[in-house]
Amino acid sequence: MTATSTASATDPAASPVKRVRSSHIGRILVIARNTFTQLVRMKVFYFLAVFAVITIGSNFFELPQHEGPEVLGADVLSSIKSWSLGTMTLFSVILAVVATALLLPKDVEDRTLYTILAKPVPRFDYLAGKLLGVLALIFVSLALMDILMTVVLQIRTSLVLQSEVAFAEARNRPQDYIDAIRAGVLKHGPDWSLQGAVIAVFIRSAIIASLALLISTFSTSTLFTTIVTILIYFMGHFQADALSAYVSAGSTGGKIVSGLVSLVLPNFQLFNVIDAVIEGAVMPAIVLAKLAGIGLFYAVLYTLGSWFVFSDKEF
Repeated sequence: MTATSTASATDPAASPVKRVRSSHIGRILVIARNTFTQLVRMKVFYFLAVFAVITIGSNFFELPQHEGPEVLGADVLSSIKSWSLGTMTLFSVILAVVATALLLPKDVEDRTLYTILAKPVPRFDYLAGKLLGVLALIFVSLALMDILMTVVLQIRTSLVLQSEVAFAEARNRPQDYIDAIRAGVLKHGPDWSLQGAVIAVFIRSAIIASLALLISTFSTSTLFTTIVTILIYFMGHFQADALSAYVSAGSTGGKIVSGLVSLVLPNFQLFNVIDAVIEGAVMPAIVLAKLAGIGLFYAVLYTLGSWFVFSDKEF
């Protein structure tokens, strides 16, 4: 036995289990990278240019005339956050649904899927890589938009703060009042809670992308996958209210049904904490951790469901 073979036999890092595990991760990352490149070549980044022009252009809008309360300037900052996070939500949902819905049909049409599965590549690795590629695209998109939003919001916060302080000083307001104005304006500026809201937008889009992946494994139409995923997305915003009304009606087995539905269908009302951040509230770390746990649960659940359905399909 050679020295090389002896080292391979005694080195824990060279054990078959670890080699298999590393090969799985390597395949997933390769598929994810190729998926990311494929989606970029489909020119899905065009919306970023529109977002950049509108967001940066908003910095040149004239500040409102302060004929009313001094806190009016804070409303400008809230509007910037509301519009920016709303845009992030809209495009992350669109990307999550459309990009995921297109992946499997396009690979079948291009016969790329047959080449990949013939290597052979485990079907779980293929699905996990595809989902990871979509999530990487969404993450990069949100990161770029977040940078734009933070820069513009920081500039506008400085302008609003100067305007509000000058407005108060011109009317000989006491220093305590000016300090309160300053604190009120800064509360609506860029902070860690705002970054937490962006992370929450990403978590929600991750759930939607994994759901679209599940639906696409048994769907024969990209349009069907898109419509059903969007319908489930909207249902998730009313799920808690509907289940609460169902349970309060005293139906037999209402709690069991409610629990099963909650297990399968995410409650997107939990992500309404983003609205509170827009109004200047602080997002506790425990809330963000809870959302991350929910996102991980549904992403794993839907991916495993996709694997279960996809493993029985004939290609």
